[in-house]
Amino acid sequence: MSYLVRFFSLIMDRCYDMAGNYGMAIILFTFISKLIILPVTLWTYFNSIKMVKIQPDINMLKVKYYGQNDVIAEKQTELQKKAGYHPLLSTVPLVIQLFLLMGVVEVIKAGIAEGIIDMSFGPVDLGMIPREQGITYIWVPFVAGLTSFILCLVQDKFDILQSQQSTGNKIFTMAVSVGLSLYLGFFVYIGTALYWVAGNCFAVLQLFILNGIVRPKRFVDQEALSKSREELDSIKRSGKRKGEGFFSPVKRRERADYKRFFKVVNKHIVFYSESNGFYKYFRGYIDYLLLHTKLTIHYITSDPDDGIFVKAQSEPRIRPYYIGENRLITLMMKMDADMVVMTMPDLGKYHIKRSYVRKDTEYVFVQHGMGSNNLTFRQGATDNFDTVFCVGEHQYDEEVEAQKLYDLPERKILKIGYPLIDDMRADHEMKTASGQIKGHARPLILIAPSWQKDNIIDLCLDDILQSLKDGDYDVIVRPHPQEVRIKAEKMQSLTDKYKDASNIEIQTDFSSNNPVMEADVLITDWSDIACEYAFTTMRPVLYINTPMKVMNPEWEKLPVVPINIYLRDKIGMNLDTGDLSRTRETVDHLLAHSDEYRKTIGDMYDRFVYNHGSSAEEGARYIISSLQEKIVGRKKEEKR
Repeated sequence: MSYLVRFFSLIMDRCYDMAGNYGMAIILFTFISKLIILPVTLWTYFNSIKMVKIQPDINMLKVKYYGQNDVIAEKQTELQKKAGYHPLLSTVPLVIQLFLLMGVVEVIKAGIAEGIIDMSFGPVDLGMIPREQGITYIWVPFVAGLTSFILCLVQDKFDILQSQQSTGNKIFTMAVSVGLSLYLGFFVYIGTALYWVAGNCFAVLQLFILNGIVRPKRFVDQEALSKSREELDSIKRSGKRKGEGFFSPVKRRERADYKRFFKVVNKHIVFYSESNGFYKYFRGYIDYLLLHTKLTIHYITSDPDDGIFVKAQSEPRIRPYYIGENRLITLMMKMDADMVVMTMPDLGKYHIKRSYVRKDTEYVFVQHGMGSNNLTFRQGATDNFDTVFCVGEHQYDEEVEAQKLYDLPERKILKIGYPLIDDMRADHEMKTASGQIKGHARPLILIAPSWQKDNIIDLCLDDILQSLKDGDYDVIVRPHPQEVRIKAEKMQSLTDKYKDASNIEIQTDFSSNNPVMEADVLITDWSDIACEYAFTTMRPVLYINTPMKVMNPEWEKLPVVPINIYLRDKIGMNLDTGDLSRTRETVDHLLAHSDEYRKTIGDMYDRFVYNHGSSAEEGARYIISSLQEKIVGRKKEEKR
């Protein structure tokens, strides 16, 4: 730092010689420093333009993967790398400014110590500190704060990147900047405050000059930016819960549940659910544990309206806790339990970490789909789990091969099955036997696309419906709820277009009964619903070959054909998007050969699903034996 101060002192002395006044010398020094760091300023300026150019794509990512923060972060990083944007570059000028500021403080201090420099600037003594002068110089911090306030207003309006920030971010930036200026103006030399004021004024001038020369808005697709922002704002409004401020009942409840969770000692098992819809994957295991053990089930959910809170009212051994996504990060790091069971992949890869408190906690991954983990999860999604429950041989083989290929630490890869499909089959049999599911006067065709880019609705729904509309069957289009939520105008347009087609219904009201298990043929693209439908009803599926959903670019490294690909010509048929004029013909073939497909689907069910009808028991018995082993081992350690 001493070398830097000497260098600054040398420049300041030359400025003083030229200006003949210390105040003007500081202003001149500020101007020169702005010229010196101009290349860095230009670098960050054009870096900001790169960011705004890709902002429409980033906004649409946030729409597409709304609520999936880890996926958004990964995809956003990929976009930024492709565009050549450097996220941390904007901090470089700030770091330089802080060094300059510290240097100016030391230079002024040295000038005062020498006593040979006239520190006056008009009637103002630049060597004074306002805090020590009482009311005399109280105006100094307010001038510094005012110039920072003006700079922030100008940047919010005219800076290409800052203008795109949310209102909250703008307010935060302004509060920090003005607060720092008030502090500098009150607690440091007035000369330093003058440097800060001059710097703010030059920054405003510099921004107007750069905007006038470069005209950054010409690099940005304003229409796409505006449209993407509207879509993002729309989904934020629809997805935002009312009254979730810091002092809201929901937040108070979260804080209380957080404290209550850590007050409990000797927690044996914890389940984590992302939202209300995930209980169905745990239900079978929890029911068995409640029936056959005295265990207390600690159930963490990130949904304050999760049905588990109602269930817990009649089952005192279930203790539910509402923990939002942000507080969950800390809770997981402090986790103190023998076992944690969850359906969320990517443990330890992003924001959710293994416990920092206990190294012996066993993390169990429970499947929430029947598809290929290797294809539809990110690479290494289950690597950090100690135990992986597998639905069938396809997932088992993938986990074993991945362990070999990537030389992973030994994990328990277990042949469990899929309790949800057991429940669905039992429910379907019961409703069929009781007459709740009846045959139709005409065959029912259900179109249920996945929620991904370039799905059936995006690419080819019209072509499919045009082929089916004159067929002797009823057609229901049931879009993914996210599709309806985000693309309301498109859904309304489809509804209006086919309102006069007597055999076609665009079903966007999900309060009605789900017709999935009543359909005679299911049409989908890459949705996991295909397996659940086929293995429950034993009826065929028509797959549309839209672009395949791939989350793991290394999926082909494993010598296991993903079930999502393998089954497409086993439990039904598939059509390319260029052959959709054959949709009606293909559906008629599937209906005519439904008995043959019933046998083939049954064979595939036997092959790809373990422990028919008893998968929940199989998984729960493992949980019990593992917990018993841990408890016995701990007691032995205590006796030693």
